[in-house]
Amino acid sequence: MLIPFFFMLRDGGMKTSITELLTLLEALDKGLAKHEVEDFYYLARATLVKDESELDRFDRIFAAYFRGVDDALADLARDLPDDWLKRQAELSLSPEERAQIEAMGGFDELMQALKERLDEQSERHEGGNKWIGTAGTSPFGAYGYNPEGVRIGQSGSRHRSAVKVWDKREYRNLDDSLELGTRNIKVALRRLRKFAREGAADQLDLDDTIDKTARNAGMLDIRMVPEKHNAIKVLLCLDIGGSMDDHVRVCEELFSAARSEFKHLEYFYFHNFIYENLWKNNRRRHAEQTPTLDITHKYGSDYKLVFVGDATMSPYEIAYPGGSVEHWNDEPGAVWIKRLLRAFPKSIWLNPEPEQRWSFTPSVKLTRELMDDRMYPLTIAGLDKGIRALR
Repeated sequence: MLIPFFFMLRDGGMKTSITELLTLLEALDKGLAKHEVEDFYYLARATLVKDESELDRFDRIFAAYFRGVDDALADLARDLPDDWLKRQAELSLSPEERAQIEAMGGFDELMQALKERLDEQSERHEGGNKWIGTAGTSPFGAYGYNPEGVRIGQSGSRHRSAVKVWDKREYRNLDDSLELGTRNIKVALRRLRKFAREGAADQLDLDDTIDKTARNAGMLDIRMVPEKHNAIKVLLCLDIGGSMDDHVRVCEELFSAARSEFKHLEYFYFHNFIYENLWKNNRRRHAEQTPTLDITHKYGSDYKLVFVGDATMSPYEIAYPGGSVEHWNDEPGAVWIKRLLRAFPKSIWLNPEPEQRWSFTPSVKLTRELMDDRMYPLTIAGLDKGIRALR
């Protein structure tokens, strides 16, 4: 049964290999997921999913493969797990609720009645007080009322009185087209990190110490090495104000994640597009500015340059002198961004606007051309592609 599921995952674009399938089979052989669908789901997800960006894809494939919608009631009638239901009910009910059920005939009689009605019922039923259906007072069904019952096919509780919820499993999507959260950004940014040993040799190198001591006839020979640091250097340029006000939250999350992940991080702000000056403090941006040429001279070409902005503006702001909405710029913004791109060859542009809107905005198309098409959406998948481009 798992072989077709494995090929379905591969056909769905997942990177699952035969190694992960063998791991799952070994775990099943050891009894890690016995008879619970949910236990098997979590075990399969833990062993078969290699990247958290594939969680949503796995959920959808798992649901499509294992959820038998047409045969759900038939399967339930053939194999209703009495012991499981009873154990779960005993765990979830208060002593008062258990006493009330016993007074009404007991849990066994309730489950037996459900079996009998599943065997007898042959069609959908709505209303009434006997059959399994909706909007009635039967103990079995959905969107009705009974003081003790089994809820079937209802998305959530209404009266908080069901003895046991017997619903199909729902899978929460974690789509890589969704906007990023700080944790997801950190996970993506870590793929860019590269560690190197820097500074004084003040950290014990245990492996080399053992090796040199053994080669020295047992005489202790302590070896030290410099501590490892993240050697990646990032220059972050953030668009602020105007249409970017709609994207403040995700930009804050990106900024927070970048500051925690990179030791060598420099950041500057701009409005709409790059011109002759950038700044670090938005409250004092007219009084304290940093010339863009100084940035190209101060930081080495090993810095990774990341622009963050929606690139949504008048095309004149990019292509013509004096196009800036805030000051008179002697040279077009396109000239200034080309200077930055020459100084920092490894560069990308992250756009928080949905990618499907880009083709309708002339300034976005112009910016993409200037960036040699290295513009990526500010999503999990987009950031992952951008990181690969920077690497």
